[in-house]
Amino acid sequence: MRDLDDPEYAAFAWARFRRILWGMAALACVSAAVGVAVLWWWLGRMPLHMGIATALGIGLTVLMGGLLMGLVFLSSGSGHDESVDRFNADRDPGRDFERDS
Repeated sequence: MRDLDDPEYAAFAWARFRRILWGMAALACVSAAVGVAVLWWWLGRMPLHMGIATALGIGLTVLMGGLLMGLVFLSSGSGHDESVDRFNADRDPGRDFERDS
């Protein structure tokens, strides 16, 4: 199993993560521009601060979604998910519930 402790694989995984993030940044910019354009078309002229707030809200929301999904892919692809499963394999989640009842 390959994980982020291997420097060669870590460089590959983080490069893939940055590539996903750059793609999501481009998508966030396009989404923000489309969102502001749709509001401009629908509402007409709007205050500058409303356009900036809308663009930042849409862009940062899309970017945050991309960041979290990228971290999920990084965690899954680097073997971190399997190491957590092995760590908790001996623990029975029902045992704590039965003791509390």
